[in-house]
Amino acid sequence: MFYEFASTVHSLLRAAAGSLYHSVIVALSAVIALLLPSGAKQFLAFWSHMEHDKLSLIAVEIIVAVLLIAVFSYIHRSLRDRTLAAAAAGAGLVSFFPRRTKTAQRRIKRLKEEQGTGRTIMVIGSSGYSTFVDQVGDLSSVLDKCLGANILLVNPYSQDASARIEAMNHPEHSLAAFREEVRQSIALLKRLKAMGKAVRLKLYADQPLVKMVILGDYLWLQHYHADLDVQTLPEYVLRHNRQDHGLYTLYTHYFQQRWESADIPEYDLDRDELVYRNRAGSELLRERFETDAREEDRAYSEVA
Repeated sequence: MFYEFASTVHSLLRAAAGSLYHSVIVALSAVIALLLPSGAKQFLAFWSHMEHDKLSLIAVEIIVAVLLIAVFSYIHRSLRDRTLAAAAAGAGLVSFFPRRTKTAQRRIKRLKEEQGTGRTIMVIGSSGYSTFVDQVGDLSSVLDKCLGANILLVNPYSQDASARIEAMNHPEHSLAAFREEVRQSIALLKRLKAMGKAVRLKLYADQPLVKMVILGDYLWLQHYHADLDVQTLPEYVLRHNRQDHGLYTLYTHYFQQRWESADIPEYDLDRDELVYRNRAGSELLRERFETDAREEDRAYSEVA
């Protein structure tokens, strides 16, 4: 409710700022038109005095040269920036957040809430805890308003995931803590499914490459680093364009390939099992998700 009110106020302020800008331009034009005759007279009187003073003429020439250099440098930089902006627009890049400041977090969260209402969310992540479970996460409130979600997370019992956590060698990022974060994410998705939302979860075994959120025509992208927290890394916002040649189309295709891969099992939220399917979608194998449960089942079968 608060974010809807804040979004409304923000839209009103933007509209008011646009009207104020045009009003200021009109007022400045009127002031310049009124002062132009007297200004011209003063300039002619000043120039008639300057043409007989050599030092003043040299000073004026230097000032004009410096101004010309500054103006042409500004024009050159503006043309270069326009070229870069056109390239970014063609690639679909609309925003870039080099650091996760509080202001940037609010902007990211507000845009995700606007784009996620009534749509299906597509996510590739690691444990999902900072994105879903944490109350200050980017999608903590979006999940309540979406129709469904297709989510890819890391299997915390895979060898690559264990190797990555151990390589970080950070006391706050232990393997046990990572597995607990995945369990809490799964518990949240179960609650969403119980509410009637079309939630599907798949667990991949390799190391995470990117953190990606797709909401409608917008895509949020971060890359994972072996030694750095993803929250400290820059975030890019891509938008779908009509030409379908931007990075949005590329990363959406990447998500679809990962999602449809037969090597990535789907997590059965009702039975806590990993379901392996072939390319045609037929079920091939089911196995328990928890390793402790697997060991208990193996021990029970050996006793039997």
